[in-house]
Amino acid sequence: MSTPIPLCVDLDGTLLRTDTMSESLLKLLKENPLRLLQMPLWLVQGRASIKQKIASRTRLDVASLPINEEVLAYIEKERQAGRKLLLVSGTDIKVARAMAEHIPVFEEVYASDGTRNLSGHGKADMLRERFGKGGFDYAGNARVDLPVWAQARRALVVNEGGKLARKAETLCEVEKVFDSPQVGLRTWTEALRVHQWAKNLLLFVPLLGAHRWHNYAELGASALAFFAFCMCASSVYLLNDLFDLESDRYHPTKRRRPLASGRLPLSSGMIAAALLLIFSILIALLLPVEFGITFAGYYLLTSLYSVRLKQIEILDVLTLAALYSVRVVAGGYAARIMVSDWLLAFSLFIFLSLAFVKRFTELQLLKSGEIMRGRGYRVADRELVSTMGVASGYFAVLVLALYITQPLVTQLYRHPAALWFACPVLLYWISRIWLLAHHGQLHDDPIVFALKDKQSWLVCLILLAVGAIALPR
Repeated sequence: MSTPIPLCVDLDGTLLRTDTMSESLLKLLKENPLRLLQMPLWLVQGRASIKQKIASRTRLDVASLPINEEVLAYIEKERQAGRKLLLVSGTDIKVARAMAEHIPVFEEVYASDGTRNLSGHGKADMLRERFGKGGFDYAGNARVDLPVWAQARRALVVNEGGKLARKAETLCEVEKVFDSPQVGLRTWTEALRVHQWAKNLLLFVPLLGAHRWHNYAELGASALAFFAFCMCASSVYLLNDLFDLESDRYHPTKRRRPLASGRLPLSSGMIAAALLLIFSILIALLLPVEFGITFAGYYLLTSLYSVRLKQIEILDVLTLAALYSVRVVAGGYAARIMVSDWLLAFSLFIFLSLAFVKRFTELQLLKSGEIMRGRGYRVADRELVSTMGVASGYFAVLVLALYITQPLVTQLYRHPAALWFACPVLLYWISRIWLLAHHGQLHDDPIVFALKDKQSWLVCLILLAVGAIALPR
């Protein structure tokens, strides 16, 4: 009885729905951004060398990496049928061996070793020397695998749209094609967090607060600022997801995000993050210098949050609240409107409350004794987080009440007393948000929840009606 032809399986993009080199690089830069300065020197020494240097300085949590379950099920079935499986990857040997230990189906492991880059022609030559031409089958996913298929008996093509399989057919018999969903508009909309752009409507608040929404020049400037912040925010969301892959994959809901789940390639996320930032900067250059400085400060602060500040208790929620308030300040600079101290104080407290409720809902998902990955909070902190959040929300209403008593309000409204109706309405909304959070019915970002919640829309309409009754001058 003849021995079955061995099946050689690639790792990145084939068995895994991600690229381990990119994963290791992102983890290295997150832990020590100054390593970026060393990259050119490492690259001069060759691709195999840079792979080894990056792998030796990081430790990937291979258990968290997204696996292509269809491919895994297929090779496990082949193994049970008596077929010999080999993991043959261009990644560094350290990562490949760790993956082989995590998925113990492979009898042999071959990978880049610091001297030899086991990819493309290098992989093809190694397998031909090991098994002879046509003496193995190979599962791969990219154009770089074409030289390997030219030496193989059969090809298994993974994660492609059709072109690669047709090219592989000209080199050897294609045994199986593993289809996967293509990256479409819905995937990108989710990755860019388009629904979060609603937060940038805060840039119009100074314009509305000053009752100058009829000034088209200022309205146009605010609109430009809005688009700049939307692109910048999406760039930062991508950056945040890239640097937070490991902790997101252990989160009950964040693990389904496009980058964490492997539905969107890491390289695409990196390129999109850079392009969006460039476009947002170009728009910012069209606006006043003060806006540009505030915009730069926003990007710096939100980047620091993504890399480090989000891991520090209390400082993380203070940063989130500050980022909301910065939007208001930036909107004022864009429209050349001075933002009042009262507006800044109100926004700081109201958004601090919403930042706390976001953390509270995340803590609600943890089991007793667990620590939130990528954060410093424990399950036991829930009640304290709740107390601080509710207090912050009520302080925001107190600021509004004190503002209504100021003489300057009579200069802006004909019937300022009507504004008092806004206080109980806001108290109701804040109390309801926290009550829903305690009931476990708030499973999303509170701002996103409010956009989908009918009662929140009703509260918004009532507040607009109160402002209309007060009759702005």
